Amino acid sequence: MTSQANRQVSIKPLSVEDYYTLYESGIIKASDRVELIHGKIIRMSPIGSKHGGYVKILNRILNQELAEQAIIGVQDPVRLSDHSEPEPDLAILHLRSDDYTESHPIGEEVYFLIEVADSSVGYDFDEKLPLYAAAGIPEVWILDVQKQSITQCTQADGNVYLQMDAYKKGMTIKCAVLDFELDLSRVFKN
Repeated sequence: MTSQANRQVSIKPLSVEDYYTLYESGIIKASDRVELIHGKIIRMSPIGSKHGGYVKILNRILNQELAEQAIIGVQDPVRLSDHSEPEPDLAILHLRSDDYTESHPIGEEVYFLIEVADSSVGYDFDEKLPLYAAAGIPEVWILDVQKQSITQCTQADGNVYLQMDAYKKGMTIKCAVLDFELDLSRVFKN
């Protein structure tokens, strides 16, 4: 007879389909701030006013500058694999005739992603950045609210980005994948 101490519990990672089944059944609610990462439902940090403000500033700038080149998704899902569908703060996406009404974007449809991090800087660098690199996202920007800086990550190789450059107010980031430059004085106004 096997004792309970010798039993091992194996938890199967959730698929994106499982995740949506939980949503459709009401177990996950639309108001829940969660995303699916490596088959696990991860609770996201609440959006503080600074975080929300920087998302709005970047959204406005990106829509002004990239209207003819890309579609800007704000805190929308991006399906990266059968077990990961994060919700980056901003997703700069390929133009698509249906404006992504028929399905969420997949990795190949992403020009670059932006994560705005207040309390989640470590999580964004340690968990989400490798996920984005593994999915082949060519460029990721992580805006650190506390340091008022943006780290530009390019040259995905496996689950890492080979090039990571930090920018502060007064500096200009040149996007690696689109014809776009951003003077950070437009973002960090104080």
